[in-house]
Amino acid sequence: MLATGVQNGIPDPGTLVVILTPIVNFLSITFGVTCIGLLFSISFLHLESNGFLRKSAISNLKWITGFAICWAISESLVILLTLSNLLAEPITSTFDFTTIRSYLSQTGLGKVQLMQVVLALTIAIVAPIVRNIRATITLLLIGIIGIITPIFQSHGSQSGLHGLAIGSLIFHVLGISIWVGGLISLFFMAEEVRFIALPRFSSVALWAALIVTASGATNAWTRLNFISAWSSKYAYIVIAKIVLTAVLIGFGYKQRKFILNNLTGSTKMVRLILNELLIMLVATALGAWLARSAPPLVNGVEPNVDRSLSITGIQMPAAPTLSNLLWGYEADGIFIGLLVVATLLYIRGVVILHKVGVKWPVGRTISFALGIAAIDYATSGGLGLYSHFAFSFHMIAHMILGMVAPIGIILGAPITLALRTFPSGRDENERGMKGLLVAILHSKPLALLTHPIVALALFDGSLFIMYFTSLFGNLMTGHSGHLLMNIHFILAGMLFFHVIVGIDPNPRKVPHLVRIIVLFAAMSIHAFFSIALMSSSALLDGGYFASLQRPWFIDLIADQKLGGSIGWAMGEIPIVIALIATFIQWVRDDAREAKRLDRNSDRLLSEGKPDALVEYNQYLAKLAENDRRKN
Repeated sequence: MLATGVQNGIPDPGTLVVILTPIVNFLSITFGVTCIGLLFSISFLHLESNGFLRKSAISNLKWITGFAICWAISESLVILLTLSNLLAEPITSTFDFTTIRSYLSQTGLGKVQLMQVVLALTIAIVAPIVRNIRATITLLLIGIIGIITPIFQSHGSQSGLHGLAIGSLIFHVLGISIWVGGLISLFFMAEEVRFIALPRFSSVALWAALIVTASGATNAWTRLNFISAWSSKYAYIVIAKIVLTAVLIGFGYKQRKFILNNLTGSTKMVRLILNELLIMLVATALGAWLARSAPPLVNGVEPNVDRSLSITGIQMPAAPTLSNLLWGYEADGIFIGLLVVATLLYIRGVVILHKVGVKWPVGRTISFALGIAAIDYATSGGLGLYSHFAFSFHMIAHMILGMVAPIGIILGAPITLALRTFPSGRDENERGMKGLLVAILHSKPLALLTHPIVALALFDGSLFIMYFTSLFGNLMTGHSGHLLMNIHFILAGMLFFHVIVGIDPNPRKVPHLVRIIVLFAAMSIHAFFSIALMSSSALLDGGYFASLQRPWFIDLIADQKLGGSIGWAMGEIPIVIALIATFIQWVRDDAREAKRLDRNSDRLLSEGKPDALVEYNQYLAKLAENDRRKN
């Protein structure tokens, strides 16, 4: 019964390990989701007082510690069970320090699982001592990183449609974490707090339900994108999850309707939450089962995996042509999800302003839309596709992500829109989302980041660290590294152009002359970087592009030099545009200041009060008159 070894060519670690593996995986996911839900609840659902936790929220911190410890323990068991499955030996055989150390330090999956244990323990240790929202949000981000990082090692990343499969799975897990975890957190609230938190959670749950549904359907399509696949066991599990999700959305609608009509029936409310939670747990268990199941094969045959697919997760594309660059598309699920959410939030903000009679400038909306479209083209479009395979196209994508798209996003004024539409506190002591955003804008870290020298260093100085060290090659070899690199380009560009031409609130007032000097410095540094690329006779990618063995653009050095030329040519244009925009803003600010002074002078004169500027001008006029008389 407990025999191990290899049976029918398949490693068999024994019946006990086979039974325990999905159970422990499910427990690990459940404890992690509960931790995230409780942290989300304390950060955004509980009432707070000017950024500090109230007694009701502090009392929930001990539960976070307990669930975080359970998360760390269950994930440690997952490590032992994974090792047992890999070695095809009983779990007792994995109790060897050398074997465990080798697995955790030398394999990608082992490193990710170890990081998850460390992050869970960090939450367990820090949670009891936090007393403000800033700290709980930080722990929430740590928990989210811990629960999504293993996704990059899942079997979905080894299949076709790599970026779409991984991205949709990440959003699926995030949506479930907020949805399920937030629902679980309601049980740990006092009844009076629950009635206050439930309306906000209901609104958040609707967004989470839409994300879970859309991402789940997308992820299923990446594995079942052929007709025969829908008659497999894997497809039946997917269909069961879809049905349960539809039932959950129905329960959510019923809950929202109940809240609006009757806020006194706590027994009915708890029963409704219990029913919804039960279905959620079943859906989560089906998700854990799916994670352990292999998707069906086309005609029962393993797909042909070429070298580029094994490295990048993308089939080697045909030689680049104008048509391929314009119409090619390789969906990056993470960026598509982020862009869709950002666009929906922006549209929602514009609609809210329109309903209260405030007209949002059309030019800002168009600018934001162009920035979003540019990011999509440089990450998922034809350019994003070829950026994985050639340095020259990578550099074009870099210029669009770091210089072109950020200008559009910044001129769309998303922070100003958020400040006008975010909800305020639910009582006189709570800051609310608007107050939280204001606190972030006035925080010391943001004041440091928006210093022109710091923004310039991140914008241009980081290029030398990234491209002239081994960092670039290491980041290109993995989906997570490529994702982090693109996110850095976008955020560094948005920060720099926010300081220079931004119309959103800025923690510090930067004189226009300083902005112009910084722009000229950025132009010079970028030109020097491009010249260094063109002059380099050594490949900077650590052998990444050579490993792809592409049949076109065979001369890698020539392609790298072409990338440097493109970086120089494309990098100057956005900076010149920003320079012109800065001059225009300078002239407009001077005109507004002159009008303000004139209005102030007129007001003082009408009140019969002296005005310092008027008196000074009169004094100069007297001096001129005296000089004229003497002459």
